[in-house]
Amino acid sequence: MLPSFFARRYLFSAQSRSVVNLIAGLSVVAVAMPVAAMIILLSVFNGFERLVRTTCSTFDAGLTVSPREGRTFRTADIDTAALAQVPGIEALSFVLEQSALLRHDGRQAIATVRGVDDAYYRVLQLDDEAVTGSRAVRIGDLERMVIGQSMAWQLGIRSLADADVDAYAVRRGSVPSLLPTANYTRRTVPVGGVFSLDGETEQRYALISLRLARDLFRYPDQASALLLRIADRTDPDRLKTAVAQQLGDRFDVRTRYELRASFYRIMAYEKWGIFFIALLVLVIASFSVVGALAMLVVEKRADIAMLRALGADNRLVRSIFRTEGLLICGLGAAIGLVLGLAATLLQQHFGFIEIPADSFLTKSYPVEFRWGDLAAVAAAFAAVALVLSDTTVRSMLKPPKKH
Repeated sequence: MLPSFFARRYLFSAQSRSVVNLIAGLSVVAVAMPVAAMIILLSVFNGFERLVRTTCSTFDAGLTVSPREGRTFRTADIDTAALAQVPGIEALSFVLEQSALLRHDGRQAIATVRGVDDAYYRVLQLDDEAVTGSRAVRIGDLERMVIGQSMAWQLGIRSLADADVDAYAVRRGSVPSLLPTANYTRRTVPVGGVFSLDGETEQRYALISLRLARDLFRYPDQASALLLRIADRTDPDRLKTAVAQQLGDRFDVRTRYELRASFYRIMAYEKWGIFFIALLVLVIASFSVVGALAMLVVEKRADIAMLRALGADNRLVRSIFRTEGLLICGLGAAIGLVLGLAATLLQQHFGFIEIPADSFLTKSYPVEFRWGDLAAVAAAFAAVALVLSDTTVRSMLKPPKKH
């Protein structure tokens, strides 16, 4: 209690106004700014992570079943009727996916062509992502293709009125011929719709019907994956275990985030890399507290001598100035946390700062505040403040020499 009383008097007393107090106030500001910046930076990373997860989840099913060996499997090998009875599964869809060359009006692009069945849009809902045309890959007997916006630009497709695309796939089981076209299966498909998602998905995927994909790739009764839609409030990991038990050892079952585990891991590394870089900036800014404490110790030499004459030991004197340093750091951290939290929540709910790009997926910078980030910043800075204050006070206040 006594160290806190002296520390508050030195910092807040109306009679204690000097250059040292001015430096202490500047130290509070110097600490507050990096703390606020850390909260804002982590929240921006959270926002972009959420945006990526949202856009990727639009094209990735809740659970994906794929063969453990080989690229495809016979659809008859999976008892879909029994699988549909597993609690938590709302819909199932077979897909056949393989690379193909797309050509239109002299331009070409390598695409991952995904053949989808009639239940595909019950598993993955892409209603809002179709910006031109429709999402339907087949209307009656008319086959259609749905491609990404980036791929449409690469192929030079500006209108769906005359947008026939030639799809070339390597012919399986054929004897190599001297004629290049003899080694490929070619199908001409009109583009019926263009979707808009993240840049990688737009540049990579093209959707056609499962029937056409089997004809193009020469897989008459096979699929490359079974996509499962998970009911809301269902634990994906628990459902994954149930599905894996149902299917046996021949298939792998992966959740949406396991499909892109390396990507999300890199995002996490980047986030905490930025955290430690910002923490280093905060440590450097906190050295202003060291200067303020050192000047305060010099200014209060007379008070220190009086306290020791009254019987105060060196431990009590150190505790007073250590508490002073923690008060400066704590006040700066509190102001920084409030500023960072306020800026983050305002941007999160109102989106004042916009991204100057019309083609981006969101108009304003995405942010998402998480209490765990605030706790991490507070804990890290508390450790920094304690170490700096204690080291400074110990170096400035040596025990009095005994005569």
